[in-house]
Amino acid sequence: MICPRNAGGWPALRLNQLSYQFTEYPLMSSGTGNYDFLTFEAKWQKYWLEHKTFRTPQPGKPDFDAAKPKLYVLDMFPYPSGVGLHVGHPLGYIATDIYTRYMRMRGFNVLHPMGYDAFGLPAEQYAVEHGVPPRETTEKNIANMRDQLRRLGMGYDWDREIATTEVSYYRWTQWIFLQLYNSWYDPAVDAARPIAELIHKLEQEHLVVNFDGRVVPAQGQGLQEWYGLPPGTQRWAELSPEQRRTVLDQHRLAYLDEVPVNWCPALGTVLANEEVTNEGRSDRGNHPVYRRPLRQWMLRITKYADRLERDLGRVNWPEAIKLMQRNWIGRSEGAEVDFALADDEEETIRVYTTRPDTLFGATYMVLAPEHPLVAKITTEENRRAVEDYVAVARNKTELDRTAETKEKTGVFTGAHAINPVNSERIPIWVADYVLMGYGTGAIMAVPAHDTRDFEFAQKFNLPIIQVVKPLGDEDWQGYVGEGTAVNSGAFDGLPTAEFKKKITEWLEENELGKGTVNYKLRDWLFSRQRYWGEPFPIVHDAETDEIFALDESELPVELPAIDDYRPQASEDPNAPPAPPLGRATEWVKVRGYVTDTGSVKLLRSGQSPPDGVQVRAFRRELNTMPQWAGSCWYYLRYLDNRNEQRFAAREVERYWMAPKQDNESGGVDLYVGGAEHAVLHLLYSRFWHKVLYDLGHVSSPEPFGRLFNQGYIQAYAYQDARGMYVDIRDVEEQGEGKNARYVRKSNGEALTRSLGKMGKSLKNAVAPDDICHEFGTDTLRVYEMYMGPLEASKPWSTRDIVGMSRFLHNVWRRFVTEDGALRIDDAPADEAMHRLQHKTVKRVTLDLKDLRFNTAIAALIEMLNALKVERVPRAVAETFVQLLSPIAPHLSEELWQRMCGPKWKDSIAAESWPDYEEAMCIDAEIEIPVQINGKVRSRITLPAAVAGDVKQMEQVALADERITRELSGKTVRKVVCIPQRMVNIVAG
Repeated sequence: MICPRNAGGWPALRLNQLSYQFTEYPLMSSGTGNYDFLTFEAKWQKYWLEHKTFRTPQPGKPDFDAAKPKLYVLDMFPYPSGVGLHVGHPLGYIATDIYTRYMRMRGFNVLHPMGYDAFGLPAEQYAVEHGVPPRETTEKNIANMRDQLRRLGMGYDWDREIATTEVSYYRWTQWIFLQLYNSWYDPAVDAARPIAELIHKLEQEHLVVNFDGRVVPAQGQGLQEWYGLPPGTQRWAELSPEQRRTVLDQHRLAYLDEVPVNWCPALGTVLANEEVTNEGRSDRGNHPVYRRPLRQWMLRITKYADRLERDLGRVNWPEAIKLMQRNWIGRSEGAEVDFALADDEEETIRVYTTRPDTLFGATYMVLAPEHPLVAKITTEENRRAVEDYVAVARNKTELDRTAETKEKTGVFTGAHAINPVNSERIPIWVADYVLMGYGTGAIMAVPAHDTRDFEFAQKFNLPIIQVVKPLGDEDWQGYVGEGTAVNSGAFDGLPTAEFKKKITEWLEENELGKGTVNYKLRDWLFSRQRYWGEPFPIVHDAETDEIFALDESELPVELPAIDDYRPQASEDPNAPPAPPLGRATEWVKVRGYVTDTGSVKLLRSGQSPPDGVQVRAFRRELNTMPQWAGSCWYYLRYLDNRNEQRFAAREVERYWMAPKQDNESGGVDLYVGGAEHAVLHLLYSRFWHKVLYDLGHVSSPEPFGRLFNQGYIQAYAYQDARGMYVDIRDVEEQGEGKNARYVRKSNGEALTRSLGKMGKSLKNAVAPDDICHEFGTDTLRVYEMYMGPLEASKPWSTRDIVGMSRFLHNVWRRFVTEDGALRIDDAPADEAMHRLQHKTVKRVTLDLKDLRFNTAIAALIEMLNALKVERVPRAVAETFVQLLSPIAPHLSEELWQRMCGPKWKDSIAAESWPDYEEAMCIDAEIEIPVQINGKVRSRITLPAAVAGDVKQMEQVALADERITRELSGKTVRKVVCIPQRMVNIVAG
């Protein structure tokens, strides 16, 4: 609620973090000396845009200065929502704008671009509901957001603006997908390599094909002649064309596979885990979501798990974010162990465990409901119960299945396995708390030393055997820590760490298992059954369904225009997907031929194929890429967004992204955004970037060298008696302090108030447009930066913004009279003011460098309050305005132009940042409080050199007239002096 100006003047000043008293001037005045912020802001925003003030010259161009150091500052990619920005959104944008303005004045080549992550389900759903093409609504939303950002005074290089929905952009998203499809991860070099290299190694028999389709090193040529191929392997030449395709597809970084997915029949599409609520419903529309197997495009991110985890050590990121990524990757060391089936000696169940030292305590096994052995090993008398259980589990989300509070459920298969370390028969169960995607989809259950297994065993009355003796007095039942082995045969008495090593060696010697590393990270599900997304550059043979990548010359694959954007919605969770692109029949059905490299070139109407090639009928891939695709690499397109030959010219990419001395990992120098993108966006971007790095397309091993997470703007939200949130514009506050109450304006209903993150869901969003119109853009910028440290979350209060409005009005009135004349004098400043000037330059310089914007503003407030002279010396005035200019640019531009007069040529952004002299930052004299028994009784002023000598401090303090009077009749027992700080006299 905006607090109005009233007859009694402005509301009382309230600031959240720091309280400074402002020298008061009239806030508004008549005549040519008005602080007319609306006029000034419109004027300078127009000037910046027309003169391209913040355009960044491209390396190699005539106006590029290679002698300057470079700085690439990036904001996290925003989605152009139809409701536009609220005042919480630009917190990080304002911060980076201040920082980049400051660094430009420091002499850096600064790249600070903006764009839009514009594909996605919201625009498509709006199109379905309102019959408006998603491109039309998206472009309208982008235009609105662009206007809002310009209204906030953002100094972006607007020539570099991008949107993922532009054909010229997603043409390169498709190109990157082709790099993934045409690459494999070569363990010999620990990097992605072209699939052609894999074929060459197979043809040369440096690699052979294992029984399960994996490629493995062959024996040396001489050894092959004597001993033949390794057991269970085949030569490439011995495989059929279909087998060869299968082998290659098993190694491509982009591949098709049938996997369990979150299927929403009402939306007709697959949903990512983060798009599904804890209740197993779609985040958008609240529709039921089911788990079902579907054939989907996948990206083999798991091949990069080790590098993604290891290379976190290269980057300057918050430790909390690194920890979240490490936990998501979930690297663990353990052993794979084979359990033979009791009634089928040829079949084994392989499990992965991080605690092989507890093998003697494994009293049962659990298979995931999706495990392929479930149907095979289940006995007839248990089959009905198992099939019913599997059917129910299949429709549960992973979050629901693994929730800590969930009651454990399961069913016995009737089959048994043999524990390899003691030959005991143990029962095999099926339970949904085991997931097929982690490990092997099977676990050995050690209920004595695993919380989930312990709860399961208790419920189903299964044996619990202690095999670890705790180090302390803890109860061994459910104890999961390390200790000493018991009930473990010849290994009894070994400490856990040593036992792990020895049991792993024993398993390997007896060919019952092996030591291995495992990850929680799973391959990236990359298909969506939507219209509004990037089309895949893939076609399928119309007869055989064989998959082919389109030739790069066929890019871009443009989205066709269709009339009906609705996926084939259904209430049947088993209904086959019917993506909207299937309606574009002319677009779907194409003709072409396969090139020598295995890609497909298409033939247009009337076009003839080359001589001797077979023309084939194909159909295009009907799925589209997820919204993540475009946001994985946008920071690279900013570098060279108009390049039609490459996603970015090599020399341009190297200049902005290659490792430097102060950014050893390379990549973006400063990336600012919310912690909500801590895992998936950052992880996916790192994966794509590393693939491009391996293939030689980028010069840095990491995309983002330094990451900074800003906090959130919080705001009060209001709920009625039903718990429904009420729009903040329909709320009225009555009374003050403890007597305050909140009512609905429309009907007088009493409401309750709570603090939460500002946003649409809580109906507590405040539009920046309203604030800018009422108080000015500069006021909004200063207020958001002054609320507290950038990394902290803080509550919004519109009434508190008045304090920053007063500050900026006082700045104006300090330098401009009511009739428009300048309060500036060309005479030099006195020593005190000269020192204040240098001290403020130093404080603001260091604070802006470290993103401490609130304390930089505090320093400027202090300086303004000290300028209590009729006319301010010009050097001091100009320095103050330069220091203020990154934070309140419109006001500063107007003041700078007036101060320069006829000599004004360009924006203050083109000026150099003020310097300071360290010697001038030290006070010539220091005022020191003098206490008696802890209470200040006087103050003494000493030369700086004397203030550092405790003996001289004591002498001057005791000689002070007021102190002498206070000590009359008392005995001085002790004098404590803190150099340059204080004197405390203990007397009685």
